[in-house]
Amino acid sequence: MPIPVRQRSAEPQTGSPLSGQPLPWAQIEACLHRVQKPGRYVGGEYNATQRPWEAADLHICLAFPDLYDLGMSNFALMILYDLINSQPDLLAHRTYLPAPDMIELLRAQDLPLYALEDFHPVADFDLLAISTAYEQLYTNALELLDLSGIPLRSDQRDASHPLVIGGGHGTFNPEPITDFFDLFVIGEAEEVILELVEIVRQSHDASRPAQLRALAQVPGLYIPSLYRPCYAADGEFQGVVPNDAAAPAKVLKRMMPKLPPTPTRQLVPNVDTVHNRAVVEIHRGCTRGCRFCQAGSITRPVRERPVEEILASAEAIIDQTGYEELALLSLSSADYTHIRELIKRLRKQFAGRQVSLSLPSLRIDAFSIELAEMLTKGRRSGFTFAPEAGSDALRHRINKTISTEELLDVAEQVFTHGWRTIKLYFMIGLPTETDEDIEAIIDMAQRVRRIGYRIGGRKTEVRISVNTFIPKPHTTFQWEPLADKATVERRQERLKDGIRGRGLQLSWNPYRGSQLEALLARGDRRLNAVVERAWQLGARFDAWDDWRNQDAWDEAIGELPSETLRAHFSTAEALLDAYLERRRREDEVLPWDHLQSGIEKRFFLQDYQRSREGKLLADCRERCHGCGILQSFPDLRRETWQCPVIR
Repeated sequence: MPIPVRQRSAEPQTGSPLSGQPLPWAQIEACLHRVQKPGRYVGGEYNATQRPWEAADLHICLAFPDLYDLGMSNFALMILYDLINSQPDLLAHRTYLPAPDMIELLRAQDLPLYALEDFHPVADFDLLAISTAYEQLYTNALELLDLSGIPLRSDQRDASHPLVIGGGHGTFNPEPITDFFDLFVIGEAEEVILELVEIVRQSHDASRPAQLRALAQVPGLYIPSLYRPCYAADGEFQGVVPNDAAAPAKVLKRMMPKLPPTPTRQLVPNVDTVHNRAVVEIHRGCTRGCRFCQAGSITRPVRERPVEEILASAEAIIDQTGYEELALLSLSSADYTHIRELIKRLRKQFAGRQVSLSLPSLRIDAFSIELAEMLTKGRRSGFTFAPEAGSDALRHRINKTISTEELLDVAEQVFTHGWRTIKLYFMIGLPTETDEDIEAIIDMAQRVRRIGYRIGGRKTEVRISVNTFIPKPHTTFQWEPLADKATVERRQERLKDGIRGRGLQLSWNPYRGSQLEALLARGDRRLNAVVERAWQLGARFDAWDDWRNQDAWDEAIGELPSETLRAHFSTAEALLDAYLERRRREDEVLPWDHLQSGIEKRFFLQDYQRSREGKLLADCRERCHGCGILQSFPDLRRETWQCPVIR
């Protein structure tokens, strides 16, 4: 189904005509008979907040700008929903971006987007907090604003409109979408949200500019309107600097020194979702130091929950939700210090209660097989590993320590223990990659398949997933270019030729999708005009292959839709070359340098050099490398200079 495109008027919208009251149920119900999965739009989920609107003096709408099916599995939204609603004078409701069929009906009926708890229009809320967890959500965020009747641009909004807040991993470089948000939370929102709300409460009668200046005093809040980008005459980016005395030169992320309690009254969705299960976060952060991994960098340092707390939370979650699966959430579950003890005790705790346990993230080693054995109780489905690169040499450069022979040994153990499917994740386009590294992926796939045949016969299967490497901000590889289209597609074709036959499956992502992700991840404020124009031309759901409108993006980039873009770039090709296809100088100012993850830039530069030399960096649990996180957060220091695991 084509996604309907709203014909925008010259005048900014001023809110719902039904502002102040919930939408009548009859009008919503009339739409539900004409859409797929109407359960996405009715609310009333088990454990949803049921409190009168009038009981709170401040109302916050938490928005995930994609389908309910994805948003209901977003743990960050769940944490904030629980935290805000635990305050007697605050009220948090939720909204998600409808599917294209519901979007069309809302527009046709002139109905605004509403929150699920009691159908109040989103425009009625005091704060609208939109997840900007990843780049493919950016045009969806604009669609969500427009469906809500809220002006897209922050400079078109005033105190009568909700304060529009961005949060999530994408905020570590939000520059391509700064025109559309009033502020961004850099880091962990649960650490700062109540401070933010208190400032909003205190400045409720102030003008929007005065309110934003007051919010700029809160550490971890980035107010784009209080900064300006600087460019050289030739268009080279020179930095983002404050244009108001209230704005700090640098914004350091906010971080929870100790993880907050896990929400136990977790929402139970109305329809099947991507991850329809209970969740308990066992630790946050990662000490592995993979050089391509943004999540591992921006969530440092590792913080662990005590075993007893996890056990108590798990019991409460299952009792209060009725879920039959509990996921132990983290970036690397096997690295939790007491993981073996935890699993043994959870199995004992839920013995006879038909509750299964899952570890969404396991490293490639024999210990992971032991953990999986403990979890599966004899059931065998698939086993997933991420070697990332085919050759030992390239894995060393990206700081993945496992060798090919070790990986093959693990594969043999997996098949021997009864699993019939192994899924392997790889990247292509990594720095220094050669054609020989691609051949190594093919060789590994074939060797793992032969092991499976020898042990498990023809029912065994090896699935290979290959994505294009995106050089992300706040990583060791942030200076690297995106691999060019011809190279990536040539290597994809070689993989298609080499990974074929019975028992082998290969999947890959189109280059154009990777190019778009990289452009938005690495861009500066000049790209706001491109994002808005692409949205106007019909770009939505950029993470969905069936709905992504690549033509809209191509046209928007080709138009160079602002005076600044036309002054700095002669063609669309010149724009793409500047943002994507060149290696950035090590002394170059990067668009995200004013936003700090806590890891110092000099550490990334040192690690960049180690990568070029093929040197591994030991796990932070074994040795502190002085990345700067403890200088950034001195309260985390221990008696010795050692990067801690916080408990």
